[in-house]
Amino acid sequence: MDSQIERLVGIMRRLRAPGGCPWDREQSHESLLKCLIEECYEFYEAVLEKDDAKIAEELGDLLLQVVFHTTLGEENGRFDLNKVASIISDKLERRHPHVFGDVKVDSSAEVVTNWEKIKRGETGNESRKSILDGIPVAMPALLKAHKIQIKAAKVGFDWKEPAPVINKVKEEISEFEAEIAEQNLTKMKSELGDVLFSVVNLARHFGIDPEEALSETNKKFEKRFRGMEQKVSAEGKSLNGMSLEEMDYYWEAEKKKS
Repeated sequence: MDSQIERLVGIMRRLRAPGGCPWDREQSHESLLKCLIEECYEFYEAVLEKDDAKIAEELGDLLLQVVFHTTLGEENGRFDLNKVASIISDKLERRHPHVFGDVKVDSSAEVVTNWEKIKRGETGNESRKSILDGIPVAMPALLKAHKIQIKAAKVGFDWKEPAPVINKVKEEISEFEAEIAEQNLTKMKSELGDVLFSVVNLARHFGIDPEEALSETNKKFEKRFRGMEQKVSAEGKSLNGMSLEEMDYYWEAEKKKS
């Protein structure tokens, strides 16, 4: 291993050893799951911000999570970092026969097709019957919807043009509006889910990552809302008790800035 990787592994082992850090010694794979998810999102944000220093820092935090989990596995004699690296290295070589073998491909689409075929034939994947098998159950709903649609499209279950996709979004909105009129909360929830799913599909058809699009909109809203708060405060006013019409005036002023 590289000296810095060895250093990191050594630090983690010391933290987990008797006399090490009480917090680190209490952790398990399960207790660390939220930390891993948080670090993934922080890395995601750093990439969107195109901040190289932050990207490197967040990658370090992700690497720590990998080393932490492999140290736990090492303590129980189940696996270690070398084993984990060996598994992924073998997988990469096996799934890239056009690089490490004699298979010929003409496009990235062929690479993806071969990847899926090889993946289905690997140990542990033989029982998969559906094209949708293998999608993580705990994946966030927005990302999962996108993944489901990508997989379904691979077998041709997809519209070829965007027009029917747009019409589907409008149709689902109309069905949601119909349930609003009936005030049936259960059906409203179901129809709203259909609206969101169809919007994700619309994003996919235009090559837009829905998670990234929503993330950017969240940031835009936050920036404008904070600006509105600052402007109102500077004038000695407060949003509390202010009418929607008054707030809209400040909101529109913030929109003009960006």
